[in-house]
Amino acid sequence: MTIKVLEQGLSTTVQDLGRIGFQQYGVVVGGVMDEVAAKIANLLIGNNEDDAVVEMTLIGPTLLFQQDTLISLCGADLSASIGSKPVPLWKPIFVKAGSVLRFGRPQQGCRTYLAVAGGIDVPLVMESRSTYVRGGLGGYHGRTLQKGDVLNYKPSDLAKFLCTQIWSGPFKPVNWTVSSLIKPVYKKDPEIRFIKGPQFDLFTERSKREFLTEKYKVTSNSDRMGYRLSAKVLKLTTDVELLSEAVTMGTIQVPNDGQPIILMADRQTIGGYPKIGYVASIDFSVLSQVMPGENLTFKEICIQDAQRLLLEREQKISKVKIGISLAFRRMKHGSY
Repeated sequence: MTIKVLEQGLSTTVQDLGRIGFQQYGVVVGGVMDEVAAKIANLLIGNNEDDAVVEMTLIGPTLLFQQDTLISLCGADLSASIGSKPVPLWKPIFVKAGSVLRFGRPQQGCRTYLAVAGGIDVPLVMESRSTYVRGGLGGYHGRTLQKGDVLNYKPSDLAKFLCTQIWSGPFKPVNWTVSSLIKPVYKKDPEIRFIKGPQFDLFTERSKREFLTEKYKVTSNSDRMGYRLSAKVLKLTTDVELLSEAVTMGTIQVPNDGQPIILMADRQTIGGYPKIGYVASIDFSVLSQVMPGENLTFKEICIQDAQRLLLEREQKISKVKIGISLAFRRMKHGSY
């Protein structure tokens, strides 16, 4: 079962939920930027949450499906289409062999996830299929997808059964979708919740106040490793020497130039700059969809509320998984 890349797009890679457990050896975690979108894309077509997907950024690729299959697209609206018809997000879609999936102008957000029933089949490297481009590790030959590449995916019994159904046209979406209560709300200039970092109180009172009130622009040299922000310079009350220590996704570091950097999926494993805060995990999906040139603001949240919101979201995803399983049972009995 194969998909051929006709045009590569801007930054198209194979990703899963990351290379967990190797950071102590200096290996980056990596993985999808928008975990919620990737998880739901997989669940919608009967995959495991951590199956490999295709992550597309800003300018999507052009993909030829060489067999009948079952797919889903979740995340940003990059104006997906097959033929002359738009392809909807957040629902399973039957695609006929020979269909070509294209993308156009970004409408909302900047990263879309394509899941294919059975999961993208690339070799496991350190227990993950994620691509780390800077290190040439994992994914499809350790790099972004290029014109002429052919992606394999594993056969899925569910897809085989559902694709035997008869429909007209190159693709057919089902008549249901996931609840809006679980979909991340992508919007321009979002408010990002954060927890105070260990060096928060080392910044001047003015800098702390401005961090909570200023709009920060995401600069053009932002990427999967980190978002570089631009606003008023943040200053420490005194020069400090810090030991390097482990960092996580969402760590907000402030280097010597006083302009914060939010560490993202392909972050380094350790950092020694002052950490003014940590983005709450509940807002990673929204943060990952902010485009260069857009703004964001920060709002403080306590760790207890951050943990509660994350647990509530995971419970909703579990309910989505159960609901989709029931929907597939109905589909097997002819109800679409």
